[in-house]
This record gives sequence, structure tokens and C-alpha cells, in this order.
Amino acid sequence: MEKDNKKLDPIYELDGKVSVGKAIPFGLQHVLAMFVANIAPILIVAGVVKMPPDQSAALIQSAMIIAGIGTLIQLYPLWRIGSGLPIVMGISFTFVSVFCVVGSKYGYGAVMGAALVGGILEGILGLCARYWRRFIPPIVAATVVASIGFSLLGIGANSFGGGFGNPNFGDAKYIIVGTITLVSCIGFNVLAKSFYKQLSVLFGLVVGYIAAYFYGLVDLSRMATAKLIAIPQFMPFEMEFHPDAIFAIFLIFLVSATETIGDTSAMTAIGLRRNVSEKEISGSITCDGLVSSFSSLFGCMPITSFSQNVGLIAMTKVVNRFAIMTGAVVMIMAGLFPALGVLLASLPEPVLGGCTLMMFGSIVVSGIQMVAACGYTQRNVTIASLAMSIGIGFTQVPAIFKIFPALVKNVFAENCVAVVFLVALILNFILPENMDEIR
Repeated sequence: MEKDNKKLDPIYELDGKVSVGKAIPFGLQHVLAMFVANIAPILIVAGVVKMPPDQSAALIQSAMIIAGIGTLIQLYPLWRIGSGLPIVMGISFTFVSVFCVVGSKYGYGAVMGAALVGGILEGILGLCARYWRRFIPPIVAATVVASIGFSLLGIGANSFGGGFGNPNFGDAKYIIVGTITLVSCIGFNVLAKSFYKQLSVLFGLVVGYIAAYFYGLVDLSRMATAKLIAIPQFMPFEMEFHPDAIFAIFLIFLVSATETIGDTSAMTAIGLRRNVSEKEISGSITCDGLVSSFSSLFGCMPITSFSQNVGLIAMTKVVNRFAIMTGAVVMIMAGLFPALGVLLASLPEPVLGGCTLMMFGSIVVSGIQMVAACGYTQRNVTIASLAMSIGIGFTQVPAIFKIFPALVKNVFAENCVAVVFLVALILNFILPENMDEIR
């Protein structure tokens, strides 16, 4: 009987009529499940390119607004941009590795220029998705997701130890604060009940932040000078356009598109109990690309669908668009208050590291689970194992790219995700479909 009532409740219907009072808690739940992951990529890349704290704070402000806008467009499409599904968008971890490489070489302006072009190209591909989607089967997407997690583990470990370029890297205070944060995340996840488990990262963040404060790692001096309300600055960085950077980042946009295909397909299968339509896939990828280009105009990194929010819907079965829309509005409103950006930008590296280690590890496990769901056929095992061994192995020894042209080295030598994606794609083309039947 309870199950029948659950089905009748409009909160479990895509377009069910729900009061604002009932919708807001569910919307907030989605914001709380993703907000740390939404700002972490910016903090990581900002640290690598030595961005001043006031600029990184402004980008966090923009990130919250862009994530809210992207989510609104996914929920309520504009023309063919958006899927019409309860997909929550946020700043993508997928680009962190390549952005760190490009940003270190050319500066943040080159990162934004490449993101602008790459996003437009992905948007065009999204509009034409029905012509090429069949060339990226689930095993390729699954292998890419696993490689993303592996590529980020080193970044999480660097933050855990004090951050890139820190002369005191590995000092006891950094290790202690990072450990406190990580243990708090795990403990809360084990002990909390129901959907509260989704707040384990937030709990660890708060506990770690308090510990870091007592170790003198928190600087809130700029809080007093922060404006009450401010609008994000248009074009805060002068864009630069380098062919190798654009090519490298466009490859990652293709990777992001494969993730979006997976998230959109999972959303309809788990939340709506049906297969995804071509129109939904096309709209989802187009939103991913074009809103990412829009994001670059405000100095912000590309956005993508957030898998953790797909998981939250899988657990709660709440697919109501209006309820999730309230969360998008909360993100936009929060982004209009710079003091919040200053507070989040003051997160010490080991606190961020303690949280991201848990998140990055979960990406690896999610990829492995996706590979398992594809089935351990000889063909799938060959694609996944060879793509990851070449992609991860070769990029750990970048000198192996010595004989290749500079463009190839700049794109692939330190970007394992791009290598994995390309190798998996090539193997999918050349390996016979009936490989398991061949004797």
C-alpha cells in the first residue's frame, strides 16, 4: 500500500504539481549533494595556475550561478538545448587534468579560449548526436569514466599533502587536517541514515575546516572587504587561442559528452523506468557544450551532468522537475553573494584533499561498475584493459612520446583520459563484433 501511495505522490512524477514548501527541501538536498564537487575543480586549477585568491573567489561565485543556469536549461529546455530531464549540472572534474597542463603552459586565458571553442563544437555535435552516438558504445564510456578517476588521484593526494608547489608539502599539520577530513567523511557515511549519507562530504568539509582553523590554515581576512551583492564579471580574463590547447580540450569535451550520454541514459532508466530518447540525448549534450561556452565568458570552467545527483535520484526516486528547479534557484541566489565565495575559497588544500580523495575514488569505482555492467566479454575486456594500460601507463612515462610532434605531445603526453578515450575508440572500430565466437 505504501508503494502505491508513493507512486501517486506528485513528487515522484516528472511534472507533478508540488508546493514550494514541499519542493525546497528536495531541491536543497541536490545542492548539498553536489556543491563541494562543483567548486573543487576551480580551486584545483586555480591553485595550479597561481590565481590570486580574489579571482578564484569570483570564479566560485560564477560557478554556482552557471551550475544553476545549466540545471534550469536541462530541466526546461530552450529550443533544442536541454533534455527536459531532472539532470543537475555542475563544474566538471573531467577537465581538471588537461586544464592544469594547459594552464601551466599558457595561462588561464588559454584555458578559457579553448573552452569557448570546445563547448561550441560539442554543442554542434549534440545537435547532430543521432548521426554519431552509435560509435561510442557503453564500454568506451565506462573505460573513460574509470580513467578519469585514476587521473585525478594524484591531484587529490597533492592537495592532501598541502597543495602544488607548497615548500612545506607533507608537513604534519597538512596530513593531520587531511586525515581528520577524510575520517569524518567516512564516519558520517557509515553512521548516517537515509539520504543524510549524501551529506558526508559536507560534514567532513565542516569538521576539516574547523581543524584547519585551529592549525592556522584558514585566512578570512578578505571577508571584511567582500561586497554584499555582486554580479559576475564578463570576460574577466583575456582569452587566448592556441591550436594544441583547443585540440586537447575538445577531446575532453568528447569525453564529457560520453559521460553525459551515460548519465542521461541512467536517469531515464532509473528515475523514469524507460529508455532514453534521441531528442533527450541530443538536448543533454547540446546543453553540456553551449552552456560550457557561456560559462567560459565569465571565466568559469565547463559544466557537465553530475553523476552523484543521478545516484541521489536512484535512491530517493524523486524526479519532480519543479522540486529540483528550486535547488537550481538556490545555487543562483547563493552565487550572487561574494562573501560566500570568499568563504569557500578559503578552504585549505588538505581539507579539499581529504574530501576529493573520497570523491575521486568513487569515480574509479563507478567506472569499474560501468565496465562490469557492460559484461566481461573478450571484446569488452580487451578494450578496457588495453585502453587503460596504454592511457595510464604511457602518461606516467611522458618521455615515451619523444618521437611524436609537439602537438601530439602537448595533447597526450600528460593527459591519460584523452589517450584512453582515443585508444578505446580505435579498438571499438577495429575489433570484430563476434570476437567471442571466433575460435
